[in-house]
Order: sequence, then C-alpha cells, then structure tokens
Amino acid sequence: MAILITGSIATDHLMTFPGRFSESLVADKLDKVSVSFLVEDLAVRRGGVAPNIAFGMGCLGLRPVLVGAVGPDFADYESWLQRHNVDTSGVHVSQTRHTARFVCTTDADQNQIASFYPGAMSEARNIELHPVVDRVGRADVVLVGPNDPEAMLRHTDECRFRGYAFAADPSQQLASMSGEQIVPLIEGATYLFTNEYEAALIEQKTGWTQADLDARVEVRVTTLGADGARVARRGEAVVTVPVPQEERRADPTGVGDAFRAGFLSGQSWGLSDERSAQVGALLATYVIETVGTQEYEVSQGHFLDRLARTYGEDAAAEVQPHLACLRP
Repeated sequence: MAILITGSIATDHLMTFPGRFSESLVADKLDKVSVSFLVEDLAVRRGGVAPNIAFGMGCLGLRPVLVGAVGPDFADYESWLQRHNVDTSGVHVSQTRHTARFVCTTDADQNQIASFYPGAMSEARNIELHPVVDRVGRADVVLVGPNDPEAMLRHTDECRFRGYAFAADPSQQLASMSGEQIVPLIEGATYLFTNEYEAALIEQKTGWTQADLDARVEVRVTTLGADGARVARRGEAVVTVPVPQEERRADPTGVGDAFRAGFLSGQSWGLSDERSAQVGALLATYVIETVGTQEYEVSQGHFLDRLARTYGEDAAAEVQPHLACLRP
C-alpha cells in the first residue's frame, strides 16, 4: 500500500525564560514595546504534521512518501527522515524561503510569546501530486494534512480528479477556515480524521449534521483524548478503542499525528478498523512518553508486549507478522 503524506513541515525553536514577562512590561507603554529576554535554554525540535506522521509509519516498517515544501535548510532534517524509512522524493525545496519555523519563549508562569514563520510552506500550493505518484508507482491513499490552505485545496481537488483515495485531516486549519472552505476538503474523503472538538467545529461551520458528515466520507476516525478513539465506517458498527496504560507522561505534543500513523499503517497491512486503531493508540502513547514528536523508538518485542497487555494476545498475534522487519 503506497501512502502519500502531505502537510506542514516545520521546526520548533523552544526557549525558556526563568523570569516573568510581566516584570519587563510597562502598562502604559505597550504601544512601544522593545524588550529582550535572556533565556536559559533552547530546544530545536523536528516538527510539522506531515513528517510527524511519516516518521511514525517509518518506525513501524512502512515507507511513506512525504510531500510538502521546505527551504534549503532542510538537509539535516531530511537525512533524519530518510534514516527512519521516509521517502522524501515528494518534497519541494524553495530557492528563496526557509523551512517553516515556530519560535516560542515560555516564562516562569507558563506565559508564552511565540511567532510562526510559514516560509516555504506557502509554496506547497505549487506541488502537483501526479508526478510524485508516477515516481513511486501508485497512490493507495493520500493524506491531506494541515498546510498552506491553497495547497490543501489543490491536493484534495487533484485526488478527486485523478481518483486517488484521500484522507482529510484539516485539524489546526479548521479554526481559521469558513464553512465554504472546509466543505471541499472533506467531500468524498475515504477517511476523515478529527478530534471531538474539531468534529463539532466542522458541523458548526458547515451546517452539516453528524448524519450529513457520515454520508460524505467512508470512515470517520475521531480521537477522544484519554478515552481513546472511535472509528465509524459507513454501514458498519462503530468501534471504540481505549488507550494503553502510560509508562510515564512527558509531552502530549504530536499524539494525534502518531495515532494517524499507526492507524494508516494498520490499514495498509489489511487489519480491521479496530486493530488499526489499537496500533494507532499504542503509537500515540509512545509519543506521550517522550519529549518531542519524533524522539521515540519502536522495537518489535516491546511494542507487541504492550499491545498484548492492553488488547489481548490475539491483537499481538495479528500485528506481529507486519513488524518482522523491526529490531527485536
């Protein structure tokens, strides 16, 4: 099963200021702010929805195709992804813009001052999927993740025109989109990925009922936070999957991306919706237990053991043949 993952590609630059921003701000001079904060640490993390998902699939032994736009500063990040089994042949390199960047400083009170530079991401609208598909041979599923809005629309339209099955995953972009912009991103999707809030936001902005939404996509996958995930396939009983017990809790960032990676991996292996969601929920738990969205490792034995403890020996037995390429 060939899977293309489109969406944002970015790096996060996270700094910590040991003091309080409020102590450096003058109430009646906020129209002329000019301050500098001496931070005590800097963490640069790989991010972006598309590489997060692709990385997770690569860790499970698949070879997803990453599609997005980056700057000439992407070389180290690309090397990292390639070492984790991600095909980067679908990545467009801008000649004029840097890779998208999120820069955030957090103070002692957890207040944040942040900036997001979209950079090369705005050039994702220039990417045509067909040449990428020709190069890799086929496209069984194209995930259209949050990205430059024009790129999301172009990829979705092309999938419908060329007959590529696609997974709609608008997530973070929903808040800034109107109902008219959301509708063409979802209509005719094979899969729709959202959390509960995003599902409600889609219904509110489009005016669709839950039944309307169910009629427009084949499979609705809704993550439920600590309550797991729900999968509703048209014409079949709804499946709800709980989450595994966490070994520790470090950072929830990227949990949804890892779930998508696991679920799509299960689907590519021909597993049931329930089993695919279980793989997704376990991979998401790996992310919760590490700091950073791509800092976890998957070994065959540990993954199967946790799968068996949470979902039973049958679950581990079904998944085991598909993890044969992983280290023991």
